[in-house]
This record gives sequence, C-alpha cells and structure tokens, in this order.
Amino acid sequence: MGEKEQLLRDIGIADFVLTELVLYLDTHPFDRNAQEYFNHYNRIKLQMEKEFSQKYYPLNTRYAESSKEWRWGAAPLPWEGECA
Repeated sequence: MGEKEQLLRDIGIADFVLTELVLYLDTHPFDRNAQEYFNHYNRIKLQMEKEFSQKYYPLNTRYAESSKEWRWGAAPLPWEGECA
C-alpha cells in the first residue's frame, strides 16, 4: 500500500470513528469524554484531509483552493478503478 492509499485509509478510519461518536453523542449529549474524543478525532481527520489535498487532490471543496490551479476535477472518478 502506497502513501496515498494509506492516508486515504486513515482518513476513512477517522471518519468511521467520528460517525460512531456522533451517533453516541446523539443519545448521550452531556458525555464530556465523548465530546473530547470527537473534537480530538475531528482535528486529526481535518489535518489528514488537508495534508492529502495538498499532496494529491482535494477530497472536498473546502480544500479546492484555486489560487494556483483548479484541482477539484483532478481526483480519479469511481469508474477509473481507484475508488474501490
């Protein structure tokens, strides 16, 4: 597994953790530990997305900066095989 694939995998893991924490916090809104975990993993995921977007291509429009060139369309499309 290359660096790009590993970073995408790590972003997916962080996203899964965040989704689970959101579901938990929906039913336990006053759990401070869960809120701290959410904030921690959210910062990690945002940093990984920023790093990935700078190295390869933006994963969302938040990182589709157009100062140098418009890179939003640079990502491989699902039917090109890289998204599987």
